[in-house]
Amino acid sequence: MLVKRSGSADKPKGPGAPPRVLRVALPVPLPQSFDYLAGTADGALPGCRVRVPFGSGERIGIVTGPGGPADGPAVLKPVHEVLDREPVFDSELWRTLSWAAAYYHFPLGEVLNAALPAPLRAGEPWPTLEEPGLAITAAGRDAFAAKPLRAGPGRDVLAALEAGPMPTSALRQQLGRGGSAAMRRLLQRGWIGATSLPPSRPARPVLAGPPLHPEQQAVITAIEGCAEGYSGHLLEGITGSGKTEVYLRLIDAALERGRQALVLVPEIALTPQTLRRFRERLAAPVLPLHSGLGERERARAWAQARSGQPCVVLGTRSAIFTPLPRAGLIVVDEEHDGSYKQGDGFRYHARDLALVRGKALDVPVLLGSATPSLETLALAAEGRLRHHRLIERRGLAKPPLLRLLDLRNQRLVGGLAPTAVQALRDTLARGEQALVFRNRRGFAPALGCAQCGHVWECPRCDRPYTLHRQPPGLICHHCGGRARMPSSCPSCSSTALGGRGLGTERIEAELAEVFPKQRILRIDRDSMRAAGRLDATLAEIETGGPAILVGTQLLAKGHDWPALSLVVIADADSGLLSPDFRAPEHLAQLLTQVAGRAGRGDRPGTVLVQTRQPQHPFWSRWLGGGYRAVADAELRERREGGLPPFQHQALLAAEARDPRALDVFFAAVMALPGEREGVGLIGPLPAPMPRRAGHHRRQLLLECTTRAPLHRLLSGWMPRLYALPQARRVRWSLDVDPLDLY
Repeated sequence: MLVKRSGSADKPKGPGAPPRVLRVALPVPLPQSFDYLAGTADGALPGCRVRVPFGSGERIGIVTGPGGPADGPAVLKPVHEVLDREPVFDSELWRTLSWAAAYYHFPLGEVLNAALPAPLRAGEPWPTLEEPGLAITAAGRDAFAAKPLRAGPGRDVLAALEAGPMPTSALRQQLGRGGSAAMRRLLQRGWIGATSLPPSRPARPVLAGPPLHPEQQAVITAIEGCAEGYSGHLLEGITGSGKTEVYLRLIDAALERGRQALVLVPEIALTPQTLRRFRERLAAPVLPLHSGLGERERARAWAQARSGQPCVVLGTRSAIFTPLPRAGLIVVDEEHDGSYKQGDGFRYHARDLALVRGKALDVPVLLGSATPSLETLALAAEGRLRHHRLIERRGLAKPPLLRLLDLRNQRLVGGLAPTAVQALRDTLARGEQALVFRNRRGFAPALGCAQCGHVWECPRCDRPYTLHRQPPGLICHHCGGRARMPSSCPSCSSTALGGRGLGTERIEAELAEVFPKQRILRIDRDSMRAAGRLDATLAEIETGGPAILVGTQLLAKGHDWPALSLVVIADADSGLLSPDFRAPEHLAQLLTQVAGRAGRGDRPGTVLVQTRQPQHPFWSRWLGGGYRAVADAELRERREGGLPPFQHQALLAAEARDPRALDVFFAAVMALPGEREGVGLIGPLPAPMPRRAGHHRRQLLLECTTRAPLHRLLSGWMPRLYALPQARRVRWSLDVDPLDLY
C-alpha cells in the first residue's frame, strides 16, 4: 500500500504530541510526494535518503520536509531506515532540481533520483573518495627479482608497481592495450594485489599552452572580468579558432582561486581526447563523468566533486547534476548539439540547466560553438548572453575551400562523383588524409527488388529495413527489429535484389575496390562497438599517414587531425527534404562542423559537397556566408512564422498498440479544464512517424508566445492527467521545449 490513511489498529496510542510526519519524494511516475511516520527517523533532514515501504516492497526516497498531521482517519507507515546523516544535495542543487521538476512538469521524486549516482539510488553507502589501486606483493617482488621476465605487459605492470602502488585507472592508461589482461593474470598468480589509495592530485603539468592570439586574449580578459558573479557568455568561434584553449585558460584561473569547474561535452567519443588534453594542462584532478564508466567510478567522482576539492568535472549530459560546492566556472562545449537534450523520461536540456545552475551558483557560464543554436543566438541578440567571436583559425591554418559538386548526370563510384574520386587519389598521393562523410550507417538504407520495386519494411514500424552486410541481414534503425536476408522477392519471386542508397558500409566496400592498397577506416556505431575500438582508431588516425576515413557524425566535431586535408560530403540533400522546421539549421551545423575537420594544420583544406539540388537557395546562403548566413535567414523566417525561439512549445505525446485507446486518451485530455487564453493547441494528430515498434503514436502540440500562460495551463493539467483512467491504457509523455517533434 502507499501511505494512505486507514483507521487500523496501528494508530499511535497514549497521550502527548502527535508523532512527527515526514514527506518523502519517491522515484515513481506520480506527481506527489508521500507522508510517512518519522519514528526513529525523527532527525532526518530534508535531502536525506530514507528507505520506506511502498506497495508490497520498499523504495529509496528523499525527505523533502515535514508532512501533514498524523492524527487523521488513517495510519501512516513508518520510515524503515535513514541512510544519511546529512543531505545528499546541497542547498543550491536542491533548489535547481526543484525548479527543474516544476519547469519540466515531471515528478520531483524521479528528478531527484535521476540526479543521484546509481549506487546511491540503490541505497548503498556514500562512496569512498579513495581510488581502487594495485600494489606488488612479496611474491611478485621475488618473482620480478629472481629472474628477468620476458618483455611484455606483465613485466611492464610489475616494473610500474616496483616504485609503489598506483591507481588502477592510471596504470591502465599508462600501459594501454594489453594492460588489463596482464593485470588480471598477475592478480590470479598473487603477484599483485588490490588496494585503496587516496585521491591523487597531479603535479603541476609540464606542458604549456600555445601563445594566445589577440582574439583569444580579448575573450579571456572579458570573461575573467566577470569571474566573481553570474554572467552568461556565448563564444562563437569558427572551427579551429582555439575555443578549447580559451576554456583551458579560464578553467586554470578558476582552479588558481581554489574553485571547481564543470565542463560538458556532447559525446562520449569526445571525452577521451579532451580528458587527455585537460590532464596534460591542468594541475588539478580532472574527473570524467559519462555513461561509459562503471557506476562506482562515476559515484566516486560525484562524491569527490561534492567534497569541495578544487577539480574539473568533465562529462556528458548527466554531469550537469554534479554537486559543485566551490564552483567557479561552467562550460558547455558544442552547446548547439542535440544530445544535451534527454530524449525520454525526465526530458531536461543540460545546456539550459547549466544557465540555471550558473545563476544559482553565481558563477560565469560559457556556451561555446562554431555553430550556435538559434535559441542561443536569440538570447545573445536580446542581451541576455554576452557574445564573443573568434573569426580566425590559430597558427597558419586557413578556412577550407568549399566546392559544390552537381551529381546530376554523373556516373558515381562508391557514391562519389569522378571529381571526388580524383581528389581522394591526389590527397593520398600527397601522403595526406581524407574524410568521406555519410550520416547513414549500414550498407544501404533499404533493400529493394529490381523487378517489381518491392521494398522490405519493418512490420512494427512501417519503415524500410536498413541492409547490413557485416553481419548480413536487415535491421530496423527505429526499433532494432531484425530480419534475415531474403533470397527472393515475395511479390514477384525475382532474385534481383539490391540495396538502395548508400550507407557507410557500402562506401567503405566500394572505395576498397578503387583503392585496394590504401588504408580505409570506417567509424560508425556498428564498427566501433568493441570496447576501446574507437579510442584505438582515433589514435591510429592521429599518427598521420595517408588514409581514407569513412564515417558518420562520430567524426563531425571536436577532432583535430593536422594530416586531414580533404572532406567529401557524400549526400547533403536529405536535410533539404525534411519536413522538420529545424532541418536547415541542423544541416548547416552538421556541414559546417564536418567541413571544419579539413585544413586544421599547415596544409590547405578542401571540402566537396555532393548534391542533386545545386539550385536550392540553402547553398547560396551557406557557401556565400557560412553558418551565420543560414542562421540569420532562419531566425527571420521563424520570427515571421511564429516558431521557436520566438514561440514556446510543449509536446504531449502518447502511444498504444490499440489506436482506439489513443482516441479515448486525447478526448479526455481535450476535456480537461484549464485557462487556455493565449495558448494554441495543434492536434491531436498522428505523429509524423505514426507507428513505431508496434505502437501507434499521436501527439498534441501546445504553443504560446510567452512561457507563463503555457506553464499555467500545464500546471493545471498535469495532476488531472495523471489521475485520468484513460492515461493508464497508453504510454504518454510531456516534453517541454521539445527539439524533436517527429
